[in-house]
Amino acid sequence: MLFPYPEQYRLALPPITTAVMVGWSLLGRALFGDGNTFILGVLLALFPLVIGLHLYLIWDAGGLKRLDQAFYGFIHSILAFVVWTFCIMHLAGNSFA
Repeated sequence: MLFPYPEQYRLALPPITTAVMVGWSLLGRALFGDGNTFILGVLLALFPLVIGLHLYLIWDAGGLKRLDQAFYGFIHSILAFVVWTFCIMHLAGNSFA
């Protein structure tokens, strides 16, 4: 079996996407420098993806699990927004100045 616990992988997709945000911004700045529009464009698409994944998890859950998923989505979305903002600032560097 390739994925023995598919539910855990599904629940881990939003934090994995947040980690990809950080890796993408660090790698993008190291390879392409400040203010690359392609790297920034992909980063700008990753936060809505996190929100969409959380909405999917809320939609797919049943009963009282929806409240748990909504709380998980709310807390992680706030934290992911902060991480996303710092990733944008890191990628922008001195390009705004």
